[in-house]
Amino acid sequence: MRYLEYKGFTGSIEYSPEDKLMYGKVLGIQGLLSFEGETGKQLEDEFKSVVDEYLKICKEEGKIPEKPFKGSFNVRIPAALHQKAALRAMEEKTSLNNLVAEAIRLHLSREEELA
Repeated sequence: MRYLEYKGFTGSIEYSPEDKLMYGKVLGIQGLLSFEGETGKQLEDEFKSVVDEYLKICKEEGKIPEKPFKGSFNVRIPAALHQKAALRAMEEKTSLNNLVAEAIRLHLSREEELA
């Protein structure tokens, strides 16, 4: 496992040989939520604690918690590539969004096959 998952949030897993400590941060949000532990269990417990505390503070302050990886993002590509992709999507009678999503799925599945 390369990431921790809890309540829709994802946490990174890193290791500091100098400190002999595992650490991470919650990914996909603007704020910095970090956690650490000497063991995998401690790291996971701290990650869950940080997420729970974040959600508690948001509730107390009447704020809507950030939603990580909400499913939309902007992609900047050269105009010629944009044109080719849009024309291909039309040829395949699909949307440009579906074409890009499928390209990402294919890329990630190839990457998983190599791992």
